[in-house]
Amino acid sequence: MNYQLFTRVALSVDLPQHRLRAGDVGTIVEAHAGRPGQEPGYTLEVFNAVGETIAVPTVRESQIESLDGGEVLHVRRLEAAAA
Repeated sequence: MNYQLFTRVALSVDLPQHRLRAGDVGTIVEAHAGRPGQEPGYTLEVFNAVGETIAVPTVRESQIESLDGGEVLHVRRLEAAAA
């Protein structure tokens, strides 16, 4: 799928190095074309519940999924980074 800039997407995998879990929502802020034989990637900006940036991970296209009108956003406590 070719996602457009500023599209909101959900992670389909956990990213423990960023304290993010599958299902967390981010906004695409940059697209990265993959080299021949590689999938494209995206840089996301992930916000907390009050709109502050908490992470800016770069992910492969297979690590995100489109949001669906039948889904509900959910709030969870952001855990401390692993030591």
